[in-house]
Amino acid sequence: MSARRAARAPWTLLKALFGWLVLFEARNKVVLAPTAVALRRFEEAETRRLAAAGPVPPPALVATVIATHRRPEELRAAVGSALDQTVRDQVVIVVDDGAGLPPLPADPRLFAVSLARNTKVAGVVRNVGIRLTRSRYVAFLDDDNLWEPDHLERALAVLRSPGGPDGVYTALRRVLPDGSERDVLSVPYDRRRAAREAFLDTNAFVARRTRALRFSRLRRTPEVLPREDWELIHRYARRHRVLHVPHPTVRYLVNPSSYYTRWRPTR
Repeated sequence: MSARRAARAPWTLLKALFGWLVLFEARNKVVLAPTAVALRRFEEAETRRLAAAGPVPPPALVATVIATHRRPEELRAAVGSALDQTVRDQVVIVVDDGAGLPPLPADPRLFAVSLARNTKVAGVVRNVGIRLTRSRYVAFLDDDNLWEPDHLERALAVLRSPGGPDGVYTALRRVLPDGSERDVLSVPYDRRRAAREAFLDTNAFVARRTRALRFSRLRRTPEVLPREDWELIHRYARRHRVLHVPHPTVRYLVNPSSYYTRWRPTR
Protein backbone atom coordinates (compact mmCIF):
# COMPACT_ATOMS: atom_id res chain seq x y z
CA MET A 1 0.00 0.00 0.00
CA SER A 2 1.39 3.42 -0.94
CA ALA A 3 1.90 6.12 1.70
CA ARG A 4 -0.90 8.16 0.13
CA ARG A 5 -3.37 5.28 0.27
CA ALA A 6 -2.34 4.52 3.85
CA ALA A 7 -2.93 8.11 4.86
CA ARG A 8 -6.41 8.04 3.33
CA ALA A 9 -7.36 4.69 4.84
CA PRO A 10 -8.89 6.14 8.07
CA TRP A 11 -11.03 8.59 6.06
CA THR A 12 -12.15 5.81 3.73
CA LEU A 13 -13.12 3.68 6.72
CA LEU A 14 -15.06 6.52 8.36
CA LYS A 15 -16.94 7.21 5.12
CA ALA A 16 -17.85 3.54 4.87
CA LEU A 17 -19.07 3.49 8.47
CA PHE A 18 -20.95 6.80 8.69
CA GLY A 19 -21.34 8.23 5.17
CA TRP A 20 -19.53 11.27 3.74
CA LEU A 21 -22.49 13.63 4.18
CA VAL A 22 -22.69 12.86 7.90
CA LEU A 23 -18.94 13.42 8.27
CA PHE A 24 -19.02 16.69 6.34
CA GLU A 25 -21.90 17.96 8.49
CA ALA A 26 -20.05 17.02 11.67
CA ARG A 27 -17.13 19.10 10.41
CA ASN A 28 -19.48 21.97 9.56
CA LYS A 29 -20.86 22.00 13.09
CA VAL A 30 -17.34 22.41 14.47
CA VAL A 31 -15.85 24.84 11.93
CA LEU A 32 -18.94 26.99 11.36
CA ALA A 33 -20.41 26.93 14.88
CA PRO A 34 -19.32 30.51 15.71
CA THR A 35 -21.41 31.83 12.79
CA ALA A 36 -24.59 30.41 14.32
CA VAL A 37 -24.45 32.13 17.71
CA ALA A 38 -25.22 35.68 16.60
CA LEU A 39 -27.66 34.42 13.97
CA ARG A 40 -29.68 32.57 16.60
CA ARG A 41 -29.95 35.76 18.66
CA PHE A 42 -31.03 37.68 15.54
CA GLU A 43 -33.61 35.01 14.67
CA GLU A 44 -35.12 35.17 18.14
CA ALA A 45 -35.16 38.98 18.18
CA GLU A 46 -36.77 39.16 14.73
CA THR A 47 -39.42 36.62 15.68
CA ARG A 48 -40.36 38.72 18.71
CA ARG A 49 -40.34 41.97 16.71
CA LEU A 50 -42.48 40.65 13.88
CA ALA A 51 -44.91 38.90 16.22
CA ALA A 52 -45.39 42.14 18.16
CA ALA A 53 -45.86 44.14 14.95
CA GLY A 54 -48.55 41.70 13.74
CA PRO A 55 -50.80 40.54 12.35
CA VAL A 56 -49.56 36.99 12.79
CA PRO A 57 -51.00 34.05 10.85
CA PRO A 58 -53.93 32.33 12.57
CA PRO A 59 -53.80 28.60 13.33
CA ALA A 60 -54.37 26.38 10.29
CA LEU A 61 -53.89 22.73 9.45
CA VAL A 62 -50.70 23.51 7.54
CA ALA A 63 -48.42 26.52 7.24
CA THR A 64 -46.37 27.03 4.09
CA VAL A 65 -43.13 28.93 4.60
CA ILE A 66 -41.65 30.70 1.56
CA ALA A 67 -38.22 32.29 1.95
CA THR A 68 -37.41 34.98 -0.62
CA HIS A 69 -34.78 37.49 -1.67
CA ARG A 70 -35.02 39.73 -4.74
CA ARG A 71 -37.05 37.46 -7.02
CA PRO A 72 -40.34 39.38 -7.38
CA GLU A 73 -41.75 37.61 -10.46
CA GLU A 74 -40.68 34.15 -9.34
CA LEU A 75 -42.03 34.84 -5.85
CA ARG A 76 -45.48 35.76 -7.16
CA ALA A 77 -45.57 32.50 -9.14
CA ALA A 78 -44.49 30.47 -6.10
CA VAL A 79 -47.10 32.18 -3.90
CA GLY A 80 -49.75 31.50 -6.55
CA SER A 81 -48.93 27.79 -6.61
CA ALA A 82 -49.17 27.67 -2.79
CA LEU A 83 -52.50 29.50 -2.66
CA ASP A 84 -53.90 27.32 -5.48
CA GLN A 85 -53.57 24.13 -3.43
CA THR A 86 -56.61 21.89 -3.15
CA VAL A 87 -56.06 22.01 0.64
CA ARG A 88 -57.69 25.28 1.73
CA ASP A 89 -57.01 25.02 5.49
CA GLN A 90 -53.64 26.66 5.04
CA VAL A 91 -51.70 29.83 5.80
CA VAL A 92 -48.83 30.99 3.61
CA ILE A 93 -46.09 33.09 5.17
CA VAL A 94 -43.50 34.80 2.98
CA VAL A 95 -40.30 35.80 4.79
CA ASP A 96 -38.09 38.26 2.91
CA ASP A 97 -34.38 38.23 3.74
CA GLY A 98 -34.05 41.98 4.16
CA ALA A 99 -34.50 43.14 0.55
CA GLY A 100 -38.10 44.34 0.62
CA LEU A 101 -41.29 42.75 -0.66
CA PRO A 102 -42.99 43.22 -4.04
CA PRO A 103 -46.78 43.56 -4.33
CA LEU A 104 -48.43 40.21 -3.57
CA PRO A 105 -51.98 38.85 -3.99
CA ALA A 106 -54.64 40.08 -1.58
CA ASP A 107 -55.57 36.79 0.07
CA PRO A 108 -56.54 36.43 3.75
CA ARG A 109 -54.41 33.29 3.99
CA LEU A 110 -51.24 35.13 2.90
CA PHE A 111 -48.89 36.92 5.31
CA ALA A 112 -45.59 38.56 4.33
CA VAL A 113 -42.81 39.96 6.51
CA SER A 114 -39.32 41.35 5.98
CA LEU A 115 -36.30 40.78 8.17
CA ALA A 116 -34.49 43.89 9.43
CA ARG A 117 -31.34 42.98 7.51
CA ASN A 118 -30.06 40.51 4.95
CA THR A 119 -28.73 37.38 6.69
CA LYS A 120 -27.77 35.35 3.61
CA VAL A 121 -28.71 32.26 5.65
CA ALA A 122 -31.78 30.46 4.34
CA GLY A 123 -32.17 28.48 7.55
CA VAL A 124 -32.65 31.61 9.65
CA VAL A 125 -35.20 33.03 7.20
CA ARG A 126 -37.23 29.81 7.21
CA ASN A 127 -37.00 29.46 10.99
CA VAL A 128 -38.60 32.87 11.49
CA GLY A 129 -41.48 31.71 9.28
CA ILE A 130 -41.87 28.49 11.26
CA ARG A 131 -41.85 30.35 14.57
CA LEU A 132 -44.43 32.92 13.46
CA THR A 133 -46.96 30.20 12.61
CA ARG A 134 -48.97 27.85 14.83
CA SER A 135 -50.09 25.14 12.44
CA ARG A 136 -49.95 21.41 13.09
CA TYR A 137 -47.98 20.76 9.90
CA VAL A 138 -45.36 22.85 8.08
CA ALA A 139 -44.40 22.81 4.40
CA PHE A 140 -41.62 24.66 2.59
CA LEU A 141 -41.37 26.26 -0.84
CA ASP A 142 -38.51 28.31 -2.31
CA ASP A 143 -39.32 31.47 -4.23
CA ASP A 144 -38.18 30.05 -7.59
CA ASN A 145 -40.03 26.73 -7.41
CA LEU A 146 -43.65 25.65 -7.90
CA TRP A 147 -46.06 23.09 -6.49
CA GLU A 148 -48.64 21.10 -8.38
CA PRO A 149 -52.15 21.80 -6.99
CA ASP A 150 -52.33 18.45 -5.18
CA HIS A 151 -48.96 18.69 -3.39
CA LEU A 152 -50.34 19.30 0.10
CA GLU A 153 -53.32 17.00 -0.43
CA ARG A 154 -51.12 14.02 -1.27
CA ALA A 155 -48.67 14.72 1.57
CA LEU A 156 -51.35 15.26 4.20
CA ALA A 157 -53.27 12.15 3.15
CA VAL A 158 -50.25 10.08 4.17
CA LEU A 159 -49.42 12.13 7.28
CA ARG A 160 -52.99 11.95 8.64
CA SER A 161 -53.59 8.29 7.85
CA PRO A 162 -53.85 5.82 10.78
CA GLY A 163 -50.33 5.07 11.96
CA GLY A 164 -48.97 7.60 9.49
CA PRO A 165 -45.45 9.05 9.62
CA ASP A 166 -44.33 12.39 11.05
CA GLY A 167 -42.91 13.68 7.79
CA VAL A 168 -43.18 12.95 4.08
CA TYR A 169 -41.46 14.14 0.94
CA THR A 170 -42.92 13.76 -2.53
CA ALA A 171 -41.13 13.12 -5.81
CA LEU A 172 -39.55 16.19 -7.36
CA ARG A 173 -39.47 17.13 -11.04
CA ARG A 174 -36.42 19.17 -12.05
CA VAL A 175 -37.03 21.61 -14.89
CA LEU A 176 -34.64 23.78 -16.87
CA PRO A 177 -35.12 27.55 -17.32
CA ASP A 178 -36.76 26.93 -20.73
CA GLY A 179 -39.45 24.81 -19.03
CA SER A 180 -38.23 21.44 -20.29
CA GLU A 181 -37.93 18.53 -17.88
CA ARG A 182 -34.46 17.43 -16.83
CA ASP A 183 -35.28 14.47 -14.58
CA VAL A 184 -37.47 13.25 -11.72
CA LEU A 185 -36.05 12.57 -8.27
CA SER A 186 -38.00 9.83 -6.49
CA VAL A 187 -36.01 7.93 -3.88
CA PRO A 188 -37.60 5.97 -0.98
CA TYR A 189 -36.31 7.10 2.40
CA ASP A 190 -33.39 5.11 3.67
CA ARG A 191 -31.28 6.66 6.43
CA ARG A 192 -28.12 4.79 5.47
CA ARG A 193 -28.48 5.82 1.82
CA ALA A 194 -29.21 9.42 2.87
CA ALA A 195 -25.84 9.50 4.64
CA ARG A 196 -24.19 9.04 1.25
CA GLU A 197 -26.56 10.62 -1.28
CA ALA A 198 -28.14 14.10 -1.31
CA PHE A 199 -31.68 13.23 -2.44
CA LEU A 200 -33.53 15.19 0.29
CA ASP A 201 -35.01 18.61 -0.52
CA THR A 202 -37.40 20.61 1.64
CA ASN A 203 -39.45 21.91 -1.31
CA ALA A 204 -41.02 18.43 -1.28
CA PHE A 205 -41.10 18.05 2.53
CA VAL A 206 -44.21 18.37 4.74
CA ALA A 207 -43.82 17.54 8.42
CA ARG A 208 -45.56 17.58 11.77
CA ARG A 209 -44.42 20.53 13.86
CA THR A 210 -42.07 19.49 16.66
CA ARG A 211 -39.06 21.09 18.35
CA ALA A 212 -36.83 19.30 15.84
CA LEU A 213 -38.39 21.20 12.92
CA ARG A 214 -35.77 23.96 12.83
CA PHE A 215 -33.17 24.63 10.16
CA SER A 216 -29.45 24.85 10.74
CA ARG A 217 -28.24 28.40 11.34
CA LEU A 218 -24.73 27.76 10.05
CA ARG A 219 -23.55 30.24 7.43
CA ARG A 220 -23.07 27.95 4.44
CA THR A 221 -21.34 29.29 1.33
CA PRO A 222 -22.07 27.57 -2.00
CA GLU A 223 -19.05 25.34 -1.45
CA VAL A 224 -20.29 24.00 1.90
CA LEU A 225 -21.92 20.58 1.75
CA PRO A 226 -24.37 19.25 2.69
CA ARG A 227 -27.04 21.93 2.28
CA GLU A 228 -29.43 22.90 5.10
CA ASP A 229 -32.28 20.97 3.40
CA TRP A 230 -30.43 17.69 3.81
CA GLU A 231 -29.45 18.55 7.38
CA LEU A 232 -33.02 19.30 8.46
CA ILE A 233 -34.63 16.13 7.11
CA HIS A 234 -31.78 13.85 8.15
CA ARG A 235 -31.85 15.24 11.70
CA TYR A 236 -35.67 15.22 11.87
CA ALA A 237 -35.69 11.56 10.79
CA ARG A 238 -33.45 10.64 13.71
CA ARG A 239 -36.47 10.61 16.05
CA HIS A 240 -39.38 10.93 13.63
CA ARG A 241 -40.67 8.56 10.99
CA VAL A 242 -40.24 9.89 7.44
CA LEU A 243 -41.73 8.34 4.28
CA HIS A 244 -41.51 9.04 0.57
CA VAL A 245 -44.56 9.68 -1.63
CA PRO A 246 -43.52 8.55 -5.14
CA HIS A 247 -45.59 11.08 -7.04
CA PRO A 248 -44.01 14.25 -8.50
CA THR A 249 -45.73 17.31 -7.03
CA VAL A 250 -42.87 19.84 -7.13
CA ARG A 251 -41.43 21.70 -10.11
CA TYR A 252 -37.87 22.45 -9.07
CA LEU A 253 -36.06 25.02 -11.20
CA VAL A 254 -32.44 24.22 -11.99
CA ASN A 255 -31.43 27.87 -11.76
CA PRO A 256 -27.83 28.65 -12.80
CA SER A 257 -27.87 31.66 -10.45
CA SER A 258 -28.92 29.58 -7.44
CA TYR A 259 -27.58 26.65 -5.45
CA TYR A 260 -28.86 23.28 -6.49
CA THR A 261 -27.96 19.73 -5.65
CA ARG A 262 -26.40 17.66 -8.40
CA TRP A 263 -28.65 14.66 -7.89
CA ARG A 264 -28.23 11.49 -9.80
CA PRO A 265 -31.29 11.28 -12.10
CA THR A 266 -33.73 8.47 -11.31
CA ARG A 267 -35.27 8.45 -14.77
